[in-house]
Amino acid sequence: MMKSYQNYSLKNHNTFAVDASCPFIYYPSSESELRELCQGLPSPFYVLGEGSNTLFVDDNTPSIIQPQMKGISVRETTTCFFIDVGCAENWHHLVSFCVQRGIGGLENLALIPGSVGAAPVQNIGAYGVELADRLTKVRWFDFANQTMHDFDRDQCQFGYRDSIFKNKLLGKGVITGLTLSLAKNWHPTLGYSGLESLAENSSVAEIYQQVVAIRKAKLPDPKLLPNSGSFFKNPVVNMEQYQHLCAMFGDMPAYPQSTGQIKLAAGWLIEKVGLKGFRLGDVGIHSLQALVLVNYSGTKGQPIADLAYLVQKQVEKKFGVFLEAEVRIISQFGMTELDYRKIRENS
Repeated sequence: MMKSYQNYSLKNHNTFAVDASCPFIYYPSSESELRELCQGLPSPFYVLGEGSNTLFVDDNTPSIIQPQMKGISVRETTTCFFIDVGCAENWHHLVSFCVQRGIGGLENLALIPGSVGAAPVQNIGAYGVELADRLTKVRWFDFANQTMHDFDRDQCQFGYRDSIFKNKLLGKGVITGLTLSLAKNWHPTLGYSGLESLAENSSVAEIYQQVVAIRKAKLPDPKLLPNSGSFFKNPVVNMEQYQHLCAMFGDMPAYPQSTGQIKLAAGWLIEKVGLKGFRLGDVGIHSLQALVLVNYSGTKGQPIADLAYLVQKQVEKKFGVFLEAEVRIISQFGMTELDYRKIRENS
């Protein structure tokens, strides 16, 4: 029988350590238990991984579905390693698993918090590598038809921190696992700041250790200082807007994209409006990384959202650039859009 609980505290199920309660939490661990859940699918509901990219803003939340499919297995051909992994495995554990076996390709994605199942939703990425670069297949359960489907890389419609699971298929099913393809003729990706000092013949383990060291130096441990890592996406602007900004802010970091657009550094924008290290009551912006919003001692999620609204307003006022939240904002009715303009228009 599927494990479930009623009136369950989620304080230990989100890295902001927000004290919110759900009416029911369900832990399906097999396809048959997912079908069982579909017989009385709660409304509203929210699919939760490890809560590292979730902010609960109300005292109460929707019912929670937290899939528990686990397991890591390795298959190989003459050219590739294929890694099959369950959605409930911890992402960093998976990276470490590969590194310990000398399998390259995921080391740049070390220490990214969260579950494997959440990784395709956001198309996680770091230090010049995105999940989409390594993924072969996503296994997805359709609530309506109660059937499993395999999505290849193209069908996932990956973009920058984006996928079909975040848009068209949002709330319509759940990722149960994925398959990664890691080439045996591995070559290091060292073009990102912090890795360029490494030798071209650096090992998988050496790159992994460097990435872990950089992330630990820049980002606070959520177990010690509750946070969700980068709160906002790096904004992408067109060339005309970039040239206009560059004329005013010549030292602005920028990263050309294959689309001809330019990606800006959200942390730099936040720092330039003077909010790095800013504190508002029990919440604040980290003193070493302006992209990270932290919860110093609060038990509620709304003050964190209020701070995020403030960041959005200040950055748009100075740069004319809107920062989209990477973190999912969850009210008692489900997902909301963190956009201060809606609040302003309704106030």
